[in-house]
Amino acid sequence: MLKRGAFMKLKTIAANFTRPRTGRRLAVLTASLIVIGICVAAFKTVGFGTDPCSTFTLGVSRRTGISFGTCQLVFNLLLFIPVVCRDLSRIGIGTVANMLGVGYAADVCMGLMAAVTPPGGFSMAARVLLFVPSMAAFLVAAAFYVAADLGVAPYDAIPQLAAARTSRLSARSVRMLWDISILSAGFLLGSTVGLTTLITGFCLGPAIAFVSSRVRGWFE
Repeated sequence: MLKRGAFMKLKTIAANFTRPRTGRRLAVLTASLIVIGICVAAFKTVGFGTDPCSTFTLGVSRRTGISFGTCQLVFNLLLFIPVVCRDLSRIGIGTVANMLGVGYAADVCMGLMAAVTPPGGFSMAARVLLFVPSMAAFLVAAAFYVAADLGVAPYDAIPQLAAARTSRLSARSVRMLWDISILSAGFLLGSTVGLTTLITGFCLGPAIAFVSSRVRGWFE
């Protein structure tokens, strides 16, 4: 029985790594994660806040002096443990790529942006001009990451697991509570909460639904 259970787990993981149109999915996944990393760096530069997960890990980075990419990786590794224990169907190459890719891509871009940032920082007009396309690109890239369907990020998997095990709260409510909790922790650690946080909170879900409905056929 134990051997059969282990075999089924391996079979589940293998299925998540082999999907129709895998090459196309991998290309979209890679591009999406790079764009998300660039956008997170832009959000930090303009100072209008970031998404809840980045808000928390940026706060940890600020307190510890450890790079954002490493904080992102460690945080996701901690969240990865209950996902592995509870539901392997959510794990795929996209899960691992998200853990490694976004944070370190953002680190590289933060360094590049810091090199061109004036001593007194960018003007408000320049910050808005950088923010608007970055926000649009972030929403589209995050939607394509989900549409590629190569695994769920550990941060996103945790509220999904919690919602599946409770009948008192809707999945949307569980996700909101999760985001608010992580966001509050990031704020207490010194991260900025602002316009970016509000837009990602209200617009990311609709953006994912809009993009997914139009590109689903690309991956079939």
